[in-house]
Amino acid sequence: MTTDWHKSSYSANGANCVEVREHVRWADVRDSQNPEHGHIRFPASEWSAFLADVRTKEL
Repeated sequence: MTTDWHKSSYSANGANCVEVREHVRWADVRDSQNPEHGHIRFPASEWSAFLADVRTKEL
């Protein structure tokens, strides 16, 4: 089951940024200004590791 595209809660006033669509096995990421250009797919384990690093300010 795939969710709808969503922006980060840190996107001020709907500003342009990346959008994410998460799935149990992967996460798709795209540019909100150019969604017609496609997306990049990351395995769920890599996406989870990335989010963990962001939350702990490792990045």
